[in-house]
Formats: sequence, C-alpha cells, structure tokens
Amino acid sequence: MPDPLFVDDDEANTPLTAEERKQLIPAYITLRHELNEAEQINIGQALRWTSKRKRDVLDQNFLRQLHKRMFGDVWRWAGQYRTTARNIGVDAYRITMDVRQTIDDARYWVENKTYSPDEIAVRFSHRLVAIHPFPNGNGRFSRLVGDLLAQQLGQEAFTWGRTNLIDAGETRARYIEALRAADNHDIKLLMLFARS
Repeated sequence: MPDPLFVDDDEANTPLTAEERKQLIPAYITLRHELNEAEQINIGQALRWTSKRKRDVLDQNFLRQLHKRMFGDVWRWAGQYRTTARNIGVDAYRITMDVRQTIDDARYWVENKTYSPDEIAVRFSHRLVAIHPFPNGNGRFSRLVGDLLAQQLGQEAFTWGRTNLIDAGETRARYIEALRAADNHDIKLLMLFARS
C-alpha cells in the first residue's frame, strides 16, 4: 500500500528517495497535509529570519543557508545539495558549478543592466528551479529567492499568482506552463505569472 505522506499525482513534484524520506524530523507527521503545514511554518520562520538581516541573495552560501532555514526543522537534508538523480533538474554532480554559473550570470545582468530588475529576478529564480539543487522544496525556494532578489534590486516582492502553489490546481498549472515556456527560452509567461 502506498505511503499517504508521499503519494503525489503531480508530475511536476520531485519524488524523494527512500533514504531522503527517512530524513523527516517530526515523528508526528504521517499525512501530506501535516507535512505541508510543518514546512509552511518553517518557511514562515525563514521569512522572519530574512527580514532581520542584510543579505546578498547572489551568494551560494546564503542560498544554502536560506534553504536550511526554510526546511531545516522538517528535513535533515535541508540546505544540502542533492546527490541523487531526479525526474527534473541537472545531474547531481553539476549542481555546485551550475548554481555558481547562475550567480555569476545574475551578477553580470545586474552590473550591466542587461534586463530590468524584475526580469533579472525571474530569470534567476527560473534558473535555480531548473537546476533543482535540493532534494525537495525547490519551487518554494526559488520563488522566495526571486522575491528577495527583486527586493534587493529595489522592487516589490512578486505575487506568484497570489496563492500557495502547493495545492492550487489551476494556478499551479499556469505556473508549471510558465516554467516550461521559460525552459524553452520564452520568459514572458513566467514574468507575467510572477506579477499576477
């Protein structure tokens, strides 16, 4: 019988390995909604943490620390790059260098005003979610990073469809569609979605 905590019909979600599932910290969690709630509480704590400190979003150590702050009370692997293959994302051995390249590209875009601040933040967010550096939580992580970078560049945080995208049906489908368009080098839908 499938485990009700990890059964998920959404093909855009990243399945965890058996070893990664064993890294769940709260023993009381047995159902998916309990996991989502615990993660959301942890993300709220990370938001408070980011609001109390000066930060450089374009820093690999900050990014890893942010993921740990977002998920560290729920998962032992929080903040650690994945070491296993996924249905999406780059090969695990490429993660460190691809994140570094993404940061370097974003720094170049900022310094040379290659794109508008919103587009820089959305492109950076998209590249991170495409790399899929962590075992899980990559979408929520990359959207928060996009928000933080937009703010660092003097813009408002994005609205990302104005809903929690975990269980958001049509809104999540629009987000996935926008990500797939961006995967094919058309960033317009994702830019529109980020401000919708």
